Amino acid sequence: MADDSKKNAANNQFRKLRQAEEGKRAMTEYENAAVANRAKTARLRALRLARDAQEAAELLANPPPPKKKKATKKKAEAEVEAES
Repeated sequence: MADDSKKNAANNQFRKLRQAEEGKRAMTEYENAAVANRAKTARLRALRLARDAQEAAELLANPPPPKKKKATKKKAEAEVEAES
């Protein structure tokens, strides 16, 4: 009976140590993943800002041609009457 309680106490202590080590390992993995995620986000942000700056520069260098407005129905009728 005494041997069983000593074994249980030793097993419980071993289990607690193992859980603590697993917790530390999991926290390290979590922190590493967070650092990698922040680095990836910064890299993608830099790429996006560079792309947006390039697109803005291209728009300034080559503005799109002005769009022609469609004549409204009333204006088209007025022009037809004016021609008659």
